[in-house]
Amino acid sequence: MSGFFALLDDIAALMDDVAMMTKVATKKTAGILGDDLAVGAEKASSFRASRELPVIWAITKGSFVNKLIILPFVFLLSAFLPQLIVPILLIGGIYLSFEGVEKIIHTFFQKEYYAVDFNEIETEEALLIVEKSKIKSAIITDFILSLEIIMIALGTVTNSSLIIQVVVVSLVAIIATIGVYGMVALMVRVDDIGFRLLKISENKKGFFKTIFYKTGTGLVWVLPKLIQLIAIIGTLAMLLVGGGLFVHNISSIHDFFHFLPNIISELIVGLTVGFIAYLLWKGLMIIIQWKS
Repeated sequence: MSGFFALLDDIAALMDDVAMMTKVATKKTAGILGDDLAVGAEKASSFRASRELPVIWAITKGSFVNKLIILPFVFLLSAFLPQLIVPILLIGGIYLSFEGVEKIIHTFFQKEYYAVDFNEIETEEALLIVEKSKIKSAIITDFILSLEIIMIALGTVTNSSLIIQVVVVSLVAIIATIGVYGMVALMVRVDDIGFRLLKISENKKGFFKTIFYKTGTGLVWVLPKLIQLIAIIGTLAMLLVGGGLFVHNISSIHDFFHFLPNIISELIVGLTVGFIAYLLWKGLMIIIQWKS
């Protein structure tokens, strides 16, 4: 019987350690989670209203699959080939920086190419093709952000036992997915709440009618502004995360920008890496078209 209670004590102690380390790891990843939220919201917005939640659910499922791939991969990599972690993160940094610069270039210089109005797409087949393309892009971006979140979380528990590492990092990964895409789902449905309040106001009188009407009108008005803001923040977040992966993992770059605040150096590096990657990509496309 004493052995049973000793086992319970060990489990309780383990759970306390897990709870404490999960709290620490979540705090450490809070910044990148904020970036993940901004990027996720930007990727999941601008769809037809009837398709927003199905699209977010598709991205959420893709995010869970990403974590299922990344978690065992990272644990094995950390144990047997830790020297490959930084190069893999840098490849992700190039992709995020490229996406950020591409978004800026398309927004300011190629509006007719970049803008997609889902309400103008006439056929269901064409709509699904565009949706799948955006969902795929969102899941790829989520993969890179998830990799960094998991790596940061793992870094907070490297001195703990393997079981604590696995449980804590897995919990952070689950919390990240549910928290980020749950918030995204709420954000893109703000206008639905507004329309609901406007409908309720029709059956109210006096003070309550005014409150429901003004609140509903405000929520309907704010959604387009919120989406525009999210697009800006999401693009900025991709550049900051992409540049940050270089600044924090290559000592020469970090030392070169040591006199600048982190956010400025990360943005400069993100823009530089992204612009170089964009030029190389466009050059490759020109060569392929010329040879064909």
